[in-house]
Amino acid sequence: MPVSLLWAVDVYGRVYSLSTAGQYWELCKDAHLEFKRVTAVEQCCWGIACDHQIYLYVHSSDVPIRYQEETYENQRWNPVDGFCERLLPSDRWQWSDVTGLKHQPLDGFELSSEHWEWEADWYVDENFGGEPTEKGGWRYAIDFPATYTKDKKWNSCVRRRRWIRYRRYKSRDSWAKIPSGETGPLPDPFNDISCGGWEISEDPRSRLSLWAVSLQGKVWFRDGICHHNPEGTSWEEVMTPGEVVQISCGPGDLVWAVLWEGQLLVREGIGRDNPKGSSWVVVDAPSPEVGAIHVAVGVNVVWAVSKDRKVWFRRGVNSHNPCGSGWIGMVGEMVMVNVGLNDQVWAVSCEDRAVCFRQGVTASELSGKAWKPVSVPRDGDRSHSGSASSLASAGCFFGGEVRVQSQGSVMSDTESSSDTERSAQAVQPAAQPPPSEQGETPHAHIPKVTSDSFISELVSDKDSPLGPGGAGPTIVEERPGAGGSPPDKEGQLQTLVLSPSKEGSRDPQWSNVDLEEAQTHLAVASATDPAETSSLSSIATYNFGLEGPYGADEHPLWAWVSGGGCAVDSHSQLNWFNSTTGLTSSVQCMSLSITPAQTAAWRKQIFEQLSERSKREMENFGHYEQAIEQSVWVKKGNMQWWRDWKPHKWIDVRFALEQFSGTEGNKDGILFIYYTFNDEKKYLHAFINEVTILVPVLNDSKHTFAVYTPERTKQRWPIRLAAPTEQEMHDWLALLSVSCCDSRRIQGPPSKQAIWSTTCMGDVFVSEPLPSLEASPYPMPCDQMFWRQIGGHLRLVECNSLGVVWGIGFDHTAWVYTGGYGGGFFQGLASSTDNIHTQTDVKSVYIYENQRWNPVTGYSNRGLPTDRYMWSDASGLQECTKTNTKPPSPQWTWVSEWTVDYSVSGGTDREGWQYAADFPATYHGYKTMKDFVRRRRWARKCKITTTGPWKEVMPITLLDVTILPCSAHSSLDQVSLWAISSKGDVLCRLGVTPQSPAGTSWLHVGTDQPFKSISIGGGYQVWAIARDGSAFYRGSVSAQNPAGDCWYHIPSPPRQKLKQVSVGRTSVYTVDENGNLWYRHGLTPSYPQGSSWEHISNNVRKVSVGPLDQVWVIADKVQGSHSLSCGTVCHRVGVQPMEPKGQSWDYGIGGGWDYISIRANSQEAPRIVIPSAGENSAGRPSAPPPPVSSRSPLLLRDQEEMNGNAVSC
Repeated sequence: MPVSLLWAVDVYGRVYSLSTAGQYWELCKDAHLEFKRVTAVEQCCWGIACDHQIYLYVHSSDVPIRYQEETYENQRWNPVDGFCERLLPSDRWQWSDVTGLKHQPLDGFELSSEHWEWEADWYVDENFGGEPTEKGGWRYAIDFPATYTKDKKWNSCVRRRRWIRYRRYKSRDSWAKIPSGETGPLPDPFNDISCGGWEISEDPRSRLSLWAVSLQGKVWFRDGICHHNPEGTSWEEVMTPGEVVQISCGPGDLVWAVLWEGQLLVREGIGRDNPKGSSWVVVDAPSPEVGAIHVAVGVNVVWAVSKDRKVWFRRGVNSHNPCGSGWIGMVGEMVMVNVGLNDQVWAVSCEDRAVCFRQGVTASELSGKAWKPVSVPRDGDRSHSGSASSLASAGCFFGGEVRVQSQGSVMSDTESSSDTERSAQAVQPAAQPPPSEQGETPHAHIPKVTSDSFISELVSDKDSPLGPGGAGPTIVEERPGAGGSPPDKEGQLQTLVLSPSKEGSRDPQWSNVDLEEAQTHLAVASATDPAETSSLSSIATYNFGLEGPYGADEHPLWAWVSGGGCAVDSHSQLNWFNSTTGLTSSVQCMSLSITPAQTAAWRKQIFEQLSERSKREMENFGHYEQAIEQSVWVKKGNMQWWRDWKPHKWIDVRFALEQFSGTEGNKDGILFIYYTFNDEKKYLHAFINEVTILVPVLNDSKHTFAVYTPERTKQRWPIRLAAPTEQEMHDWLALLSVSCCDSRRIQGPPSKQAIWSTTCMGDVFVSEPLPSLEASPYPMPCDQMFWRQIGGHLRLVECNSLGVVWGIGFDHTAWVYTGGYGGGFFQGLASSTDNIHTQTDVKSVYIYENQRWNPVTGYSNRGLPTDRYMWSDASGLQECTKTNTKPPSPQWTWVSEWTVDYSVSGGTDREGWQYAADFPATYHGYKTMKDFVRRRRWARKCKITTTGPWKEVMPITLLDVTILPCSAHSSLDQVSLWAISSKGDVLCRLGVTPQSPAGTSWLHVGTDQPFKSISIGGGYQVWAIARDGSAFYRGSVSAQNPAGDCWYHIPSPPRQKLKQVSVGRTSVYTVDENGNLWYRHGLTPSYPQGSSWEHISNNVRKVSVGPLDQVWVIADKVQGSHSLSCGTVCHRVGVQPMEPKGQSWDYGIGGGWDYISIRANSQEAPRIVIPSAGENSAGRPSAPPPPVSSRSPLLLRDQEEMNGNAVSC
């Protein structure tokens, strides 16, 4: 085991280190400072001194810390002077960085702090690519910037060479004050500090994260700490939702903090590219009545100390769940805890301030088994004799023991204020000790610090005024053997006698780390009433001006410990626990009294409570016979799981579904995923009644599906599983879908009010809406909606409240819903036997051939190194050739060969090429003098055959379809249905009824140009979008005149081309080609065309407006905890008759969704009667309703920013 150090600070502010190979605490070198706290890693230690400044202690090493500074000298050739420093006005600086954008003269470089020194002067780097250059180190090129060569050529017009200088870090094995940076003084005086982060997402181990907390409760992050820059560069403030008192950073991506109020904060979003994280999450304290005062984190553990000194362990913590799942109370009372390497735990005991180590901490038992004190002496104690001694040998004599309260650490504001006032009284003269004790040798006593820590002082007594003269906390004297004997009648107290130091003239000094000035008097008070004793800070520093604060037989009183640089584990052989020197009997008793059985006391308590409750609930029903037997069955299988934490990869797991039937006939179940991590068996589970959707996932090589729950929907991170074969995947999907429907008691076909949607893969899903979905002001979050799959393969689905549902496939074939359910991979009870038909669909797969022009060969497939692939997808980021491009999934088969596609937006030339100035850009179908790149699209058709409750509508292929939205109780002779053919013709379907949803015939409606989108509203208002992006309104449409009379042109939003429209009862929404969502103002019965457009949101793919004017969209770029999500179902919240535009967005399932139809949901939301302000229905004052956090995944942009392209799935 390599030698490493455990760091600690005693109550006098002295820093000690304990080597894993040693048996003594060694006083840190250069210890002329008094420290409050330290935080250590293997290579260095950070500390906060009593001057509130940050100091760094870097261990010496054979490898120096060096940093290379470099700058480039640039020259240009001219016919008169040759190569010289005269550059063109458009050239880079004569002395610059490698890019040429930053001016860097040789004399402009300065040392970052006084802890650095220059090794030598500037010199020229004469190596180029590992080969020596000519004398002078020059490298030549045609122009700036370009490719440089070491050889001078006839066309070399510019040259440059690199100058190098090294600086060395010299302050090693000493405390070096950290400079505040370029901004001047430090942001705030610091109060807490924590270092870690060297294992963040496979980051190099030389990079560190340093977090600090100021006295004002602000959190700061030190940027730029790495091996060649141990000091870092600057402080950056990290905003928090409240005032922070303490923070802890683990080796990985765990960062927790403690608020003044006792709650805890967890930092989310920490990663390699963002070490500061992105947001805070509030976690409740272990006990609601008693807040937390301290927290410590490791790789997969979180420990906390509450104000009553109890220690708590957070279970369920890992990198993908930094908040954990719950608190477990542990045995022992501690001042503070610290998590070191290998998640080993160190602490300072509350009873006598000994450093304790948590035994038995392993990867499988992170909470450990028992506390064991570290019982080694200080290095200076070896010279003392073993006889009884006192502090008199060190220049100090205590006539009694200094004691402060050890219980009641949680005080109210009133109590803390009054206690402070009582403890700040003037010093009283003391009585003489009893005669029986005067003849004995005075026994040395040391400050017995057993009260609250510094954080507890600040939390509980934050607003308490200090006593007269600004006196610090009172230290109460207690004589051995006197116990709590009352004072004499005059109320006189014993005097605390301090022998003077060699200076003799100065009073003993008391300095507290949270006070800038030293207190000049030491107050003493009565020890008879523990409630009147004041708290003493756990990290307070005692400065009595004495040479030796401890006696030979007394162990140090520790205030802080840091094991971040101590490489030990549960199997390490250490010599720290064998010696008994300096151990008090109280610590020994605590160590001996803690047994493994006591560590499991919480398990026993929970079991007893559950047993008692079960017995109590079953007593009244014992005489009843059991009507239905409970049954449990389990199905298991082997799968692969895309694990949640980085690095993400497929791992082999055991998958099991445990389903059980209750006594009331209800069914439920649990999903289990058993996996092995670091040779430890673990599992992941999800309750069936919490699963919101099961989705097949597009994957070239695996048969994959995803499992969503409400929480994973918010994170945009489902449980992804891969089955060995396609048949096994379908079997599992069918079984899980039936189990989910059984647990929610959903059976049979979808209701007429159902919400329909389709994915990018063509899978069809339905959801049964609840009345609370559109309730105001507190709607049901749409991430809790349950979606089930319906057989078939469609690009879009439209519906209405009378049960008329139409769909369009990728090959533009129209399909009508037959009223069945199931189909596809659903078999048996999961599918209806009738109304299921064979369905086929054909779609095209596209790839792009890219070329660049050059003067020699013209257009060719030889591009620049920075160009896209010569055969790629539309984005150019993925290489897609004719040979390696496969159908979307194994269900698809090729039905044609690759052909050039001429039907590309923007047009093509005769060979199918589109031209542009560069990649990527706007393409056009003709060549100009400025076009240096071109592309053409190749297409190949593939086909899928499946089954579902759909019947084909012959013979016209459709591009879009819309059905009249109406109430479920409407009685219509015919349902108005409009469509647009694949050629752009507008059609009206005749004979559509709930009994005959397919209709009888098409009626053509004349237009001046081809259309691409159409929608009909609840009042027969028909809107359409032409292929050129303009909008039209159809006049005089009614039940008697289903085709209307004429088209009215509606101006589009400025500089925008519309692509889709949806009309509700009174609202009209459109989406343009850039993903912007628009609302039409001024719609009235007398003027149905409206007056103007208003921009609502961006990144919208599709919009659907329901019969109650509810608004749902398919959105792109929705932020999740892991990444952006494309194709997400979003619901507009706050839509009211007086507020038709709504207020905010609530997001649901996604990504990968392509279409949604809300036009069948005509359920009126329940009316919520809101009582008058401050009163309830009984006339009594009532609390305000809980606030609803509106989630707005779609970003609003200004008018000039509306042309961002949405990301497709």
